[in-house]
Amino acid sequence: MFLELDDVEFSLGHWRLQVSLCLEQGQCLALIGPSGAGKSTLLSLIAGFETPSRGTIRINGDPVNQLDPAFRPVTMMFQENNLFNHLNLYDNIALGCHPGLKLSSSDKDRIHIAMTATELTAIATRLPADVSGGERQRAALARCLVQDRPLLLLDEPFASLDPRLRHQMHALVDSLRKANELTVIVVTHLPNEIAPLAETTAFMHDGRVLEHGPTVELLADPQHAELNRYLEFTQAHYTYDF
Repeated sequence: MFLELDDVEFSLGHWRLQVSLCLEQGQCLALIGPSGAGKSTLLSLIAGFETPSRGTIRINGDPVNQLDPAFRPVTMMFQENNLFNHLNLYDNIALGCHPGLKLSSSDKDRIHIAMTATELTAIATRLPADVSGGERQRAALARCLVQDRPLLLLDEPFASLDPRLRHQMHALVDSLRKANELTVIVVTHLPNEIAPLAETTAFMHDGRVLEHGPTVELLADPQHAELNRYLEFTQAHYTYDF
């Protein structure tokens, strides 16, 4: 297995997360569940922003519990794109190669490939304020790509986009995943919309994974009342059309 979470526990006050989960290389896993279920906390544990109180996180067979985030083979993209408003898109993406923008020729090659893949080359010199929300999110995704790390974590990065743009971004992530052999975990409140991207889905509730399996089967035949209620709620409150 490429990613293994072996009896990982984390506590915050009286709330406790306890998860065991595996993911093969090149797969895409969707994490779904109500707010407060522990989805973002789980991503933070994998990325190294939080430390488990128990259990082991392995990536490609190697334990990473003691590694700082900068040394883990992981990149993470948040809902807020975290672009610097005073830097153009090229420089924002280049920060993924070097925080001081001291770029080697190989860095520049990676930036060019990432900008081409995300269709940003023509607007490379524009500031974030001068481009659309979708273009800003593509720039944030390109910054993840230039870091050349095999595990990509997406914490609802496209939630603020309209349904048509979300569909485009999901398709882009899928094509980049396959082209770059990335393993992807995406947190979403739109399980039906993410289904074409994620082969497997894990439903989290109160810090635990209650169901985990092929996305189409899990969504079509929920085994837990909590998952059934969650799916009914999302269908009633979110828009899927594009």
